[in-house]
Amino acid sequence: MGVVCLLATLSIGAAPGLRFRPADGDIIFQTSLSSQSRAIRLATHSRYSHMGVIFYRRDRPYVFEAAATVRYTPLPLWINKGKDGHYVIKRLKGQVLGRNTINRLRKTSRTFSGKPYDLYFGWSDKRLYCSELVWKIYKRAMGIDIGQLQRLEKFDLDHPVVRKKLTERYGKYLPLKERVISPQAMFASRRLVTVWSGSN
Repeated sequence: MGVVCLLATLSIGAAPGLRFRPADGDIIFQTSLSSQSRAIRLATHSRYSHMGVIFYRRDRPYVFEAAATVRYTPLPLWINKGKDGHYVIKRLKGQVLGRNTINRLRKTSRTFSGKPYDLYFGWSDKRLYCSELVWKIYKRAMGIDIGQLQRLEKFDLDHPVVRKKLTERYGKYLPLKERVISPQAMFASRRLVTVWSGSN
């Protein structure tokens, strides 16, 4: 935590309206206020239910995220959409992303831009959910897995809130063998290190 505090102190004022200046390719997590957020957190035993990857555009930070569609959202606006304005930023441990790597991440991201959100958490590229988007960007641009893929059946599906949301989405037949990647699996990945945790 001392490293996090030091980085934050050095970065205060570096980005307009932010207490920490993130880097291209940083991965950001928050607790969403969406209707499905609680179900995701209960099923995955996670505090965080939404995430994206940060890229700079015209020297301002944006979050590339899967919302209604896959799109860029200004970072301050993205932060304000989360619970209590709290967010966590992580990046690859022991690795500084060079220009070529960042360009590969950007190029890969563009292949997903504009695609609709995947309410059914499938694994195809036709529709995407938040953690799937970030996982696939890093996998295809850098060849690395951030977080372990799971099957839907491995989640905690017994809570009434989770069951209700699953019934709304799938009816009686759940795709229990579907591959999924959760925000929690990526948050807990040993490939990542926390560089900021707090609120603006």
